[in-house]
Amino acid sequence: MADKSKIPQPQQPNPRTTIISVLLFFLVAFFVGQQFFNMSNAEAKPTDNLITSEFVQAVEQGRVTDVVYNAGDGTVSGTYYPAVTAGSSAADAYNGAFKALNAKVGTLQDASTKEPAAGIDLETVDVTRLGSEHNFTSTYTGAAIYDLMAAHPDIPFQVTLPSAFGDILLSLLPILLIGVMLFILFSQMQKANNSQMNFGKAKAQKSQEERPDVKFDDVAGVDEAVEEMKEIKDFLANPAKYQSMGAKIPRGCLLVGPPGTGKTLLAKAVAGEAGVPFFSISGSDFVEMFVGVGASRVRDLFKQAKEASPSIIFIDEIDAVGRQRGTGLGGGHDEREQTLNQLLVEMDGFDKNDSVVLIAATNRADVLDPALLRPGRFDRQIVVDTPDVKGREKILKVHSQDKPLGSDVDLAKVAKLTPGFTGADLANLMNESALLTARRGKKIITQQEVSESMERVIAGPERKGRVLDERTKHTIAYHESGHALVGHLLSHADPVHKISIISRGRALGYTLSIPAEDKVLNSLSEMRDDLAVFMGGRVAEEIFCDDITTGASNDLERASKMARAIVTQYGMSPLGTQVFGQPTHEVFLGRDYGNTQDYSEETARRIDEEVARIMKEAHDRAHEILEAHKDQMDLMASVLLERETVEGEACEALLNNEWDEYLKHEDEILARKEAEEKAARERDEQLADPNWRDAAVEPGDQDPNGPYRPAAVSAEAPTSEQAGVETRPDEGDGGEQGR
Repeated sequence: MADKSKIPQPQQPNPRTTIISVLLFFLVAFFVGQQFFNMSNAEAKPTDNLITSEFVQAVEQGRVTDVVYNAGDGTVSGTYYPAVTAGSSAADAYNGAFKALNAKVGTLQDASTKEPAAGIDLETVDVTRLGSEHNFTSTYTGAAIYDLMAAHPDIPFQVTLPSAFGDILLSLLPILLIGVMLFILFSQMQKANNSQMNFGKAKAQKSQEERPDVKFDDVAGVDEAVEEMKEIKDFLANPAKYQSMGAKIPRGCLLVGPPGTGKTLLAKAVAGEAGVPFFSISGSDFVEMFVGVGASRVRDLFKQAKEASPSIIFIDEIDAVGRQRGTGLGGGHDEREQTLNQLLVEMDGFDKNDSVVLIAATNRADVLDPALLRPGRFDRQIVVDTPDVKGREKILKVHSQDKPLGSDVDLAKVAKLTPGFTGADLANLMNESALLTARRGKKIITQQEVSESMERVIAGPERKGRVLDERTKHTIAYHESGHALVGHLLSHADPVHKISIISRGRALGYTLSIPAEDKVLNSLSEMRDDLAVFMGGRVAEEIFCDDITTGASNDLERASKMARAIVTQYGMSPLGTQVFGQPTHEVFLGRDYGNTQDYSEETARRIDEEVARIMKEAHDRAHEILEAHKDQMDLMASVLLERETVEGEACEALLNNEWDEYLKHEDEILARKEAEEKAARERDEQLADPNWRDAAVEPGDQDPNGPYRPAAVSAEAPTSEQAGVETRPDEGDGGEQGR
């Protein structure tokens, strides 16, 4: 489980910014609320501005309902009824109502006097509060207002005294708002200026307090490179040990190797165990849109490293800035060359007592500038190559430590089946196995999941939904049978492990071979047999199919490349040991564009003739083999059309032309395999049971460097017949089937 202390925490907000934001929010809310309050009052009652005499008249006529007097500015506010005059709509309405009432009353008799009842005298009716109530504002200076309101005690009267704080706040509030807005504006401008000024600062990540979790024990398969890096770490930890012998600390160390071999992982291991400040940066981080930024960042990076010495600088993908100088296609005085020049100066300009080591990684050491590679800058070049079979086994153990492997999974066998795999490929293989196991709802990773994941990594995912017609399947079956039979009958070709006509990735079919061991050198005999195997698919189409197809295009491409390399690069042809077509490295051309023809037209003609001869020889050998085994080819094609995939004992019997004998014992073979799988499943179920596992595992039974396995169910070592190595199939192009 990951350390919670190293999980990146969300960035905490700036307290000053938070306070300013809260104040600004409340100020805006206050103004908005005040505006809404005023608007609601204005919509409820209309407001009239009265002169002082109109206010006094309204009070004396009893049309005022309440009065609020502000002693500070002498303003008067409140509510009142406007005066109703004769002829107004309100007066006419009330007069009409009273006249109708009097007419009705005149028809009645007074009970005491027996006379008609008297009507209502309109002149005595109080019409001072007719109509709707209005708000009003007015002014009244002096103390006489107190006497006026004392004479009308029935009117509510309120006096408000002036508030200095409120007045000051209202007067300063607009200024405060403007100040806050200006502060935010200038803060953003300051940040923009700082970011522009920081262009020249190095973007290196300094690892001192929180170091990577990777240790040297986590780097497997490259023991020699690990030993070299341990020595560099020891240089920094105990410099006196080497200085007493007159030795100097190496200035730089260059990690060279194919992608995925663990160069960056090795640098992380140095950072995890160095005990000194570790600065890591990518080569592309030096280059920006502004001229001179790269050189400035190099200076700043080495300045930080010297201040923190002893320290380590790691530059990943240094070929981004360390390419060979020259005008090239893009001009000679570019930003990248300025950065490289500054890097050369800084590396060779270390003071004698500066304990700073530069580690760089690249997979294109051939394009680096020679001045960068000389001793005194990069004193050591450590090759991090693809691991051998023992290295692959160690890498598989590292990547399976946290995965529940079944008892039938043998990592040594898997290592033999994966020649050419890098550490990244092996990590991907184990991860795909875990994903496939989880997808199937299993608790334990078995050999079946590992094998299927291996094919997925090599040939791509299986394309079950691809529908092929019978004619296409017929062609693919004979094509793959031709590859397999030719490879099986030639002594220097890799033995065939599996034949399939199921589409995977871009290939319509594929044939997997098993080299007996990792190949370091290829002999002429091996390459001649490989050429014949390449031609086996096309020859099978010529003999057994109505027409040839584009399915062999990738085979022909690989065969042509190998045949031309035999003639022009390896010196294995009658033309002699001369290498033809050497790169010239023209200064006015890019390095990859500098290959020119350094031989005559007559030599070019002889090269083409020799390549054509080698290709025809391979074609004839394949044709001779398949012509002599037509019946076996028909059998192989029919079996593939029926079963689609043949592997293991079935594949061996089919290639040895012992298919009838295999069919007699097939039920026994399948029953034995089923029994073995059942026993493995039972052991895996026990392995998945935590109660049984705790009881079964004794102290000392666990391999600290391998996956979790109880000793009672550990897998047996594979037999020599079971061990093997798988090769990668050809990648088809469009409608091609691969080998």
